[in-house]
Order: sequence, then C-alpha cells, then structure tokens
Amino acid sequence: MAKITPSPGNSISVVIKYNQNDGTLSKIIETIESNNGSLGPIDIIESERVTIIRDFAINLVKDTDCASMVAALKAIDNVEIIDVIDRTFDMHIGGKIDVVSKEHLYDYDQLSMAYTPGVARVCKAIETDPQKAFDYTIRQNTVAVITDGTAVLGLGDIGATAGLPVMEGKCVLFKEFADVNAFPICVGTKDFDELLATCKNIIGTFGGVNLEDISAPRCFDLERELQKVSDIPIFHDDQHGTATVCGAGFINALKVTGKDPSKMRLVVSGAGASAMACTRALLDLGIGDAILCDRKGALYDGRPDLTPDGNKAKYWASKMFNKDNMQGSLKDVLKGADMFLGLSGPNLLTGEDIRTMNEGCIIFAMSNPTPEVPLEDCYGYASVVASGRSDYPNQVNNVLCFPGLFKGLMEAGAKMVTREMQRAAAQAIADCIENPTADNIIPGAYTPGIADAVAAAVKKVALDESIPKTPIFFDFDKF
Repeated sequence: MAKITPSPGNSISVVIKYNQNDGTLSKIIETIESNNGSLGPIDIIESERVTIIRDFAINLVKDTDCASMVAALKAIDNVEIIDVIDRTFDMHIGGKIDVVSKEHLYDYDQLSMAYTPGVARVCKAIETDPQKAFDYTIRQNTVAVITDGTAVLGLGDIGATAGLPVMEGKCVLFKEFADVNAFPICVGTKDFDELLATCKNIIGTFGGVNLEDISAPRCFDLERELQKVSDIPIFHDDQHGTATVCGAGFINALKVTGKDPSKMRLVVSGAGASAMACTRALLDLGIGDAILCDRKGALYDGRPDLTPDGNKAKYWASKMFNKDNMQGSLKDVLKGADMFLGLSGPNLLTGEDIRTMNEGCIIFAMSNPTPEVPLEDCYGYASVVASGRSDYPNQVNNVLCFPGLFKGLMEAGAKMVTREMQRAAAQAIADCIENPTADNIIPGAYTPGIADAVAAAVKKVALDESIPKTPIFFDFDKF
C-alpha cells in the first residue's frame, strides 16, 4: 500500500503560545512529525521575554487528522493552543475570484463613454457586425468554465453548486498562468438537452468554453453538439488537457528511453473520457497499439457486452484500438507491454505486475492521490515513472496546457480546437525541457514561459491554412 504524503490541501494553521528557550519548540516539531504531519511555514506572531506566539502551518494526510494532531500538541507541557484554522477553507472565504474594472471612471466624461449614452454606439456596431464583440467586449479574452457537477474531481456527482469551488479554482489558474479571464458557470440540471440549451444561450458572452467535471458519456455529446452550433472553441479539459500533458510526457519519455513508439504496446487502466482522449493522443504521437481495460477487462472487438446500442464510446474503442484483439484482465494484457497508463483507481497493480511488462517500460500511474500501483515499486524496473501527484517527479498537471491553449486560441481567433493544435501544444510543453531525464520529462507548473510557449504553438497551427483542421471531439457514430 502506497504511503500518502501530507499535503497543503489538508493543512491547518495552529497558533501556539509557549515558553522560549526551554526546548518546547523541538517538542512541538517532534510531535507534528510523529503524528504523520509535516511542517509548512512558521511565523512569529508575538515575542516576549519569556514567551513566544508562533503560527505553525501543518500539512496533514487527511482533514480528519486535525483533531488528533491538536490533541497531541495540547498534551505538550507549557503549550497553549490559541487558535486552529483550516487553511484551505480560510483561503475560500468569500470565493477565490473577483470582478474588477479595467477602466476607472474618474469623472462624468468617462462615465458617458463607459455607459450611457456612449455605450449605445458600441452596441449598434456589434448589432451590425457581431464579430466586433471580439474587439470591444470581454469576449476577446474570457473563457466560460462550465460544469453540471456530475463528475467533480474524485468526488463524483456532487451537484453543480458543490462544484463551484473547483470551477473558481480553474478560473484562478487561467488568470494566474496566462492572464486569461475566466468565469465559472455551474448549471443545475442533469437533463442533457437542458444543459446543451443553457450552454448555447450563454456562449455569446465568451471567447471560449472550458467544459469541466462532466460525466461520460454526456461530456462527449455536449462537447460535440455545442461545437456544432458555436463560433468559439469548445474544450473538455478532463479529456484533452490531460491527453495533451500526457502526450508531452510521452514525447520526452521516448527521448529518455530511445524506444521506437511504433513498436510499443500501451495498456490503459480506465475506459472513461480521459482514457479515451489520452489513448488517441498517444496513437497520434505514433504509439503502435493500445488496449483499454475497464472493470471487466480488455475492450476487444466482439466482447459480448459491447454493442452499438450500449456504451458507444467503449464500442468505438473496441473497434479502434487493440489491433491484436487481446482478451483478459488488466493484469493479463499487461504482460509484455511497453507502457502502462492509469486513469482509473488506486492500488490495482503491484510491483510484481509491473515486472511482467517489458524491461525498461514506461509507467504513467495517474490516479490521485493514490496511484494504480505504488510508485516506489516501479522504480528500478521501469525506465520512466509519472503520476498525478505533485510530491513525486513527473506530475501530469493540466495547468501546463489549458491556460496557454486558450490564450493561443483567442489570440488567433480560432473557431475550434483541433487535434493538430493538441499535438503542437504537447510538443511545446515537452520542448520546455531541454535535456529530459527519467525524473524530468514533464515541466513543473511554475516553469517560466510554458503558457506563452503553448499559446504560440497553438496560434501558429490555427493561423496556418496549410495544416489540416481535424476536430478534437470524438465521432462515436463511426461504427
């Protein structure tokens, strides 16, 4: 079982008063570490001749560890707990985003231009030519982050409003990493037609749409149908953002291993939206074959439960992938494979299973926080190991893709996202690492210049009329 590292996502701030110069500080630190916590920043609040008050940021494994940690600290002699704050909830007070004015109205002259009567002239210009909205409104640089709350993180169907903190967070990432404005739209319906109609009726406000945390197969249908009626790019980040960053890691993993992608066999744990998109992206990058596995095992042509009238996505995958029509469980088809891609759940495999793969294999175990296989069990056999975790090398993090992608799309005035743009974005991310190594195939989120590099690559492809424009959404009606 993989040990879970304490995370700032489950951190608390504990304000403690204690006596100086009597060894209490070392006892506090020892107590935190012995109770499976890790220290973050420590700030001095007040210092007197005998006593001191410090604010300790403490990372926990899970939020329920708070009570036991505080109890252990209280048990230390000469310690007074003054306050305990959940740092994550504290950050969310009042929300994480705000609306600010670009123009400051200092006098009636500016008021008359920003609002009535002057604004009417701009409205009439847009009525005559709707494209001018991209010049004279927020459409030029604003993305709608839309969810119905049916597949939020690993929490599942928690409802639209409960998903709002995630959508707000996404908007913060757009702004912080690429200076793209974004606004959360949480639609309170599970009726597909109603969801589609709502999206269609509001997209005139935005320059792009980022679909987020929408369950499969409705996410496939919404992306496809919304793009058909839209003049702006529609992008489902859970599918294509994940696939783009996964592709970037794959490009650099090939450089590290020297493998010929055309001779490689990929095994995927998972058959949902991200698994479909990642598999197709790796095939676009030249990998020889791929086998997707759900809870029943490998998807193959002729599997009795896969029919045109059932799950269209899985039926399509059974026709498109697994060219040798391999059958069996995940562990069965993993034998002799060159790459494992996990987009499912925790602890499905062991190190012994990984050692049935070809030597020097590539492992992308992306279930978070607990991967499909303990990462430590892969080292020493796999040539490259990546995951969804920030506390291990090679984190597959979507923030490397979507801010820069949308920046490039809107600067180019693109009408849709294409697979060619996705490949260009993946290559741009990969190129941000000059000399990839086994522990450095995917740049960190704060690597300088990533968003600009992705934006430039996407913009170049969007404006080059000689490059094909293949829609990024899936056509599951092909078979």
